[in-house]
Amino acid sequence: MDGREGYDAAAYGDRIADVYDELPTHPPDADAAAACLADLAGSGPALELAIGTGRLALPLAERGVAVSGIDASEAMVAKLRAKPGGDRIPVAIGDFADVPVDGRFALICVVYNTFFALLDRDAQRRCFERVVDHLAPGGRFVIEAFVPDPSRFERGQHVEVRHIGVDFVLLSVSRHDAATQRVESLLVRLGNDSIRTWPVRIRYSYPDELDVMAEEAGLQLERRWDGWTRERFTTQSVKHVSVYVAAERG
Repeated sequence: MDGREGYDAAAYGDRIADVYDELPTHPPDADAAAACLADLAGSGPALELAIGTGRLALPLAERGVAVSGIDASEAMVAKLRAKPGGDRIPVAIGDFADVPVDGRFALICVVYNTFFALLDRDAQRRCFERVVDHLAPGGRFVIEAFVPDPSRFERGQHVEVRHIGVDFVLLSVSRHDAATQRVESLLVRLGNDSIRTWPVRIRYSYPDELDVMAEEAGLQLERRWDGWTRERFTTQSVKHVSVYVAAERG
């Protein structure tokens, strides 16, 4: 399975930026996420990897947290800049796996499954290593992501109805490669007067895989929740919010 031609770190954002905030695909928990992250950040600055249009960064800034961001897509960042307060958030353009910024942060976060946009284990591991370089003493790295469930694929394929409205339907059509833990999808919007598509590429990791990468980089799992309101994570959880801190040195 190789759908990477013409697809790079900015491709998804560049193609979807004009409708990103209007698509009914995002969980309605930005305020809960911002409240939780503000508490974890304390008085220190925060850095959001893949900041996008500011769905999370803006409510976090409204809570008094000094927020910076990284994003590969200038089109997504332009949408952030057009929002009230968006022009006051510093954003570096680049691949968030490299954390291409200066300084150290009390909190670094990547939400809404976006960590999986790093398409191989080496890139994901590199991100952990770069994050460590930019964490202040006692700082935390927070990842929000789904818990992988390969059983949802039949013969390596899956079709899901994301939304049915009066004027359009939103579908997700996916192929799964179990050997590489990669999923290649196409979001399809079928409307009265148009058809639009957006490619999505991910490489998922299980929570215990993330823990191993964290440990290799010098972090340890501090806590793991089922969601932003700090529900208990169980074997039945379909997503997780994982909080990592610098490992204690013996």
